[in-house]
Amino acid sequence: MTKLLIVSGYADEYQRLFEAEKLPTLEIATAKNSAEAEATGLDYEIVLGEPKLIRPILMKLRNLRWAQSMYAGVEQFLDPSLRRDYILTNARGVFGGSMSEYVFGYLLNHERRIFERYRAQQEHRWDGSTTGMVRGKTIGLLGVGSIGAEIARTAKHFEMTVRGYTRSSEDCRDVDAYYHGNDLIEFANELDYLVSVLPNTVETRRIVDASLLNALPSHAIFINVGRGNAVDESALIHTLESKQIAGAILDVFDQEPLPTDHPFWTAPNLLITFHTSAPSLPEDIVRIFRENYLRYLRGEELKYKVDFERGY
Repeated sequence: MTKLLIVSGYADEYQRLFEAEKLPTLEIATAKNSAEAEATGLDYEIVLGEPKLIRPILMKLRNLRWAQSMYAGVEQFLDPSLRRDYILTNARGVFGGSMSEYVFGYLLNHERRIFERYRAQQEHRWDGSTTGMVRGKTIGLLGVGSIGAEIARTAKHFEMTVRGYTRSSEDCRDVDAYYHGNDLIEFANELDYLVSVLPNTVETRRIVDASLLNALPSHAIFINVGRGNAVDESALIHTLESKQIAGAILDVFDQEPLPTDHPFWTAPNLLITFHTSAPSLPEDIVRIFRENYLRYLRGEELKYKVDFERGY
C-alpha cells in the first residue's frame, strides 16, 4: 500500500472525494492541522496539503518521497535549511479561469464605471455620460504561465492587444508580443492595464517598482493577483497619491493579513481584496493529484514539479 497523509482544514471534504475516486493501493490518513498530523505517526510516502500546515512536519516525515501542495505558491518549502530529498509538485492549471474572471470583473467595472453609476442611482441623478470599453485596449501580463495564458485567452475574446513579459517562454498563442529581460520599460509603455501573475522568486521581487510604474500612462490600471512581494509598496502608494496612474486592484500583499494601519487601506483609487481571487477547490486539487498519482504508480515523471532553486 502507498500511504498518503492529507493535511488541510478541509480534510473531511478531501477524504470524501478520495473515497469516491477509489485510487489503487492508496491508504489515506487525514489531519486538520499539524498537531493532528504528528499524532498519526508521520510514516507517509506522500503528503498532500496546505503548505503552511506541511512545513512544521516536513522534517519529520521520515518516508516522504512526494509532497503535493494544494496551492500554486510553495514559498513555505523553499527555505534552504529545509530538506529537498523529495519531489515537490504544486497546483497548476486550475486557477486560470477564476483569476481571469477576477481580472476582467474589475476591468469591466472600470471601463463601464459601475461604481459611478451606482452612486448616481443612490443620488437619484441621471448620468447619461458615455463609458469606455475593454475592446481595443492593451493589456500587459507580467508572467505568462498557465494563469497568464488564461487571462490572455479571455483578453482575445474582448479583442484586446496582449503583451507578455516572461523569463524566456513564448508558448501562448494569444499573446501578440513578448518581452524579456531588459525590455520591461518598453513592455510597460502605452499599456492600458498591467496585470501581475508572477510567482515569488528572487528575480520577481519588487519588479513592480517606481521605474516600471512611471513608465505606465496616467490612465493605466495595475492589478496584482500573483504575489505581493512583486510590488514595491511604497512606490505604488506614491504613484497612486500623485495620480501617476488611474488606480490599482490588489488581491495579494507582502504581509498577509494586511496590517490594519497599512497605508493601502486609505490609498486613493485602490481596491483591495483578500487573497480570494482564485480559491483552491478540493475537487480541482483531487483531480490534479489523481493524474499525478497514477503517473507515480507507473514510475513516470510527475507533472507540475517545482524547481527548488527557481521557486516554481
